[in-house]
Amino acid sequence: MNHAKRLLLANRAWSQEVSARDPGFFERLACGQQPRILWIGCSDSRVPAERITNAQPGELFVHRNIANLYTSDDGNTSSVIEYALHALHVEHIVICGHHHCGGVRAALTAPSDSLPAVNRRIAGLRELAERHRDALNAIDDIEARVDRLVELNVIEQVRLLRESPIVRSAPHRPALHGWVFGLRQGLLTSLTDAGEAPQPVKLLRDAA
Repeated sequence: MNHAKRLLLANRAWSQEVSARDPGFFERLACGQQPRILWIGCSDSRVPAERITNAQPGELFVHRNIANLYTSDDGNTSSVIEYALHALHVEHIVICGHHHCGGVRAALTAPSDSLPAVNRRIAGLRELAERHRDALNAIDDIEARVDRLVELNVIEQVRLLRESPIVRSAPHRPALHGWVFGLRQGLLTSLTDAGEAPQPVKLLRDAA
């Protein structure tokens, strides 16, 4: 059985299971969504927002891209944020990175000629790595270096989002949260949270 067909069969089984447990679930789902949280995460297949938070359909409004980046000139991300704030009136925005991130790893290596779109996408991440070059180079273990940049990137994206016109002009200013998902433990950790200004913090590997 190919992978795509397996997904269709799994969906049918899930639909039947949910309907048996809660016959009115899908009727309510069709009536609309009222999520309180916008989740901006990485496209990595190992970090599905609903699965790692045990959220139900309708609880999270989700946008994912390589390395969970926000840039003001990205119409895709900006349109998601605009809709979340002005139409859905979300109360929270979570920017969630994860350790062992391939996009972050790529920002620490030379650009690949075979990935021009990715290179453009992570240009800002390369600049962030350059700003922290001395601290990152002081970390001998490459995995630890990647994870450190993952954490710095989350803090930076929260800062950029907090200062963005799209958030500043929102009818109700959302609480911003910067989280990191640890693949080895399956746990989310807050690096910068609601009411906190993004700033250098005692990062996860320092606290271990």
